[in-house]
Amino acid sequence: MASTRKRHSRNELSPASAGPEAEPTAEVDTAELGLYSVGEVRLLVLDDDPSVCKLIRSALAPHKFVIDVVSEPARMEAQLRAKSYHLVILDYVIPGLESDQLLGWVRELQPDASVLVITAFPSIDSALSCLRARTYDYLTKPFQVDELRRLVTRCLESKGLLRLSEEALREALGMAIRERRKALGLTLAQMAQRTGLSLGYLSQIELGKNSASVETLYRISLGLALKMADLFQSVQKTL
Repeated sequence: MASTRKRHSRNELSPASAGPEAEPTAEVDTAELGLYSVGEVRLLVLDDDPSVCKLIRSALAPHKFVIDVVSEPARMEAQLRAKSYHLVILDYVIPGLESDQLLGWVRELQPDASVLVITAFPSIDSALSCLRARTYDYLTKPFQVDELRRLVTRCLESKGLLRLSEEALREALGMAIRERRKALGLTLAQMAQRTGLSLGYLSQIELGKNSASVETLYRISLGLALKMADLFQSVQKTL
């Protein structure tokens, strides 16, 4: 596929100037999301527009990742050889490079990395190429910052590199239980009758102030007409 020069409007991408090509490694904090990294998490961003690289780095806050960015096409292969990454975020159309060539480098040099493709030129051909390359997902520009964060978070969670803290998990479960109960039109007292649990204990669980045992979660799930797996699935959807 022939490379095409990309044009981004000011409304699509609005970060300040990204500065020089070789930016230092970025580290940002994940505490606000209640997530923590299991060891060092390394990401590589490949896009010929430095402002897009800077936007992606900013979009991934607050996480605590090591993020390298390369916007000069001639340096991309060397960076892929330099060290291993857990996730590579790349632009599908980069002037001077064939898209299949770049994906081939990633498959050869980063066999264990997941790949997230971002493009301003979506097409059936590019989507099929990404599917054949087993990319994790495919985003079109201009992309939503929240969508990028969600995809990166889910990808790294699926690799076991990001986990919810115990406190955040309690709060997320409590919120999921409360929202389901209210959707069914049930009061806490009615839930207490359905589950055989005390009203005060249920209240503490919904507020995320008390950990529930597996047996307790099973009772709550039955009371909410849910499978336990569905309850945890609803927690994942909030991330």
